[in-house]
Amino acid sequence: MFTSMGDSMNYIDRAIHVATQERDEYTAQHDLNVGYLAEALGHAMQLPENELVPLREAGFVHDVGKIGIPDDILLKPHRLDAGEWEIIKTHSLRGERIVAAQSSVCWGRARPAGDIVKAVRHHHEHYDGSGYPDGLRGDEIPLWARILLIADCYDALTEPRAYRLATSHEDTMAIMKVEAGAFSDPRLFEIFARMIETSPLKAGATKTYQ
Repeated sequence: MFTSMGDSMNYIDRAIHVATQERDEYTAQHDLNVGYLAEALGHAMQLPENELVPLREAGFVHDVGKIGIPDDILLKPHRLDAGEWEIIKTHSLRGERIVAAQSSVCWGRARPAGDIVKAVRHHHEHYDGSGYPDGLRGDEIPLWARILLIADCYDALTEPRAYRLATSHEDTMAIMKVEAGAFSDPRLFEIFARMIETSPLKAGATKTYQ
């Protein structure tokens, strides 16, 4: 979807992005996509302007924990088995540790840094409590994590993987609509569904950030 990290990334997140890119190009590109999608959803939700940049930053680093996943699992060209999936699920906790370790230098003030750390930890919590790592449900899940989950799901489905083709925008939205209320926050999904139809971030559009 995007082809450059651009000047919208602070210098420490830029270093995290390059490290992730050296590990796995797909994950690095996915992080960029999710950051911009999350920012767009936050804007559509009318979040305060001073929250949009750190929300985007949370997207940019949300999967950094995958640099700690073994190659034979992270880069496996086929679907993961149950044991491998349990290892992949540790990436949110690994990412939390990495982001927390540099957040005070990166963002300076406690609140944005804390919100980013929590978003990275909880971006796989499901609205019905079936997610990980803590099984949070509903509004127990931090708002930014609920935003990231929707952005993450949209990009993951609409981008091709080694073991499957990309899912079309239309099919992706149909899948996400069915899962809203169980997988995602249904109120946020409704806002996302309206926003994405006219957005340059919609799957199939090409936008380059310099």
